[in-house]
Amino acid sequence: MQRRKLLACLSAAVLAPQGLRAAPLAYQLMPEATDVRFTFLLSGQPQQGRLPVTKARIRIDPANLARSQADITLDARRARTGLIFATEALKSAGVLDTARHPQIRFRSTRVRLGPDGRISDGAAIEGDLTLRGTTRPLILQAALYRRPGSAPDDLSELDVQLTGQLSRAAFGATGYGELVADRVRLAIKARIRRAG
Repeated sequence: MQRRKLLACLSAAVLAPQGLRAAPLAYQLMPEATDVRFTFLLSGQPQQGRLPVTKARIRIDPANLARSQADITLDARRARTGLIFATEALKSAGVLDTARHPQIRFRSTRVRLGPDGRISDGAAIEGDLTLRGTTRPLILQAALYRRPGSAPDDLSELDVQLTGQLSRAAFGATGYGELVADRVRLAIKARIRRAG
C-alpha cells in the first residue's frame, strides 16, 4: 500500500510541471496598425514598397518567450511600390510571379532571445520564407514591446518590430537584374492584440 502511494506521488511530481505549463497565448494582428515594407535599389536609388498581410497566426508564451510562434501570409498580388512601372515589374514572372505564386509566407522555427532574456535588444526570429514557391531560411531581428503607458503585466496589446534582408536571387526572383539590386531590406511594424 505504501509503495503504491509513493509511486503515485512520484508520478504526480514528475507530471505536474508539464500539466501545469500554460499554453502560449493567441494574438490577432491589427491591420490598421501594421506596415510591411521592403526597400530595394532601382538604378542605385532606394525605393520602397509595401505588402499587405492576409493571414496571421501568432502565439506568445509570456512564461517562456522562446516558445513563441508566428505564421504570416502576405498577398503578393497586392504588392505596391511608389512607381507604377516598378510595381508591374515586381509582379511579373521574372520577380514575384504573382500569377503563379500569389502568396508569400513566413513561418517561424525558432525564437532566439536577447541577452536580457526578452524578445528585444538582440533577439531574433528564425524561420522559413516561401517566395515564388521556393522556401529558404530567413532571420529577422525582433523587438516586442508593451504599449506605452500600459501596466507591467498588461499584455493585451503589444507592438512588434522586425527587420532583415534577403537575396531575391536565392528565391529565383532574378528579373530586371541590370536595374534592380539583389538585396532587399525588410522592415515590419505591427500591433497585435490578445485574442478572445
